[in-house]
Amino acid sequence: MSRPPLPPFTPESAAQKARLAEDAWNSRDPDKVALAYAPDSQWRNRVDFISGRAEIIAFLTRKWAREQEYRLIKEVWSFRENLMAVRFAYEWHDAAGQWFRSYGNENWEFDEAGLMRRRIASINDLAISSNDRLFHWPQGRRPDDHPGLTSLGL
Repeated sequence: MSRPPLPPFTPESAAQKARLAEDAWNSRDPDKVALAYAPDSQWRNRVDFISGRAEIIAFLTRKWAREQEYRLIKEVWSFRENLMAVRFAYEWHDAAGQWFRSYGNENWEFDEAGLMRRRIASINDLAISSNDRLFHWPQGRRPDDHPGLTSLGL
C-alpha cells in the first residue's frame, strides 16, 4: 500500500502531506487515521508510547472521547528527504465544558511507501475561555479559506 505524496519531499509535497494528515485527524475517525501509519509504526505522544495500528486506534478512540469538538491546524516547520517537523495547535473542550488550546511539535519519519513509521509528539495544553477560541469551522475538514497557524499569530 502506497500513501502519496512519497518521500523525498519538496516544499509542495511536504505541505500536502501535512494537510492530508490534518484532514484525517479532523475527521476524528481512528480507523481512517491509522491507515496513514506503517503497521509497525512507533509513537511517543506526550508520555504515551504506542506501537502499531491497533494501539494507534485505541489511543485515538480514547483521545477523541475526552477531547470533544476537536479542531486541528498543522503547519510544516522543516523537512528533509523522508523526515518532517510539523507544528500544530488544536482546540477542544472537556466533559465539563472547559476549552483548551493544545500546542505542539511533531517529528515524522516516513517509509518508502509514504507511510509514517515514527511519530514523536510534544504537546502542551492551555485552558482558554470560549471567547478566546480561534478555530471556528463546522466539525471536520478545515475550510481552505480558514487562516492557518501563522496567519492566526500562533
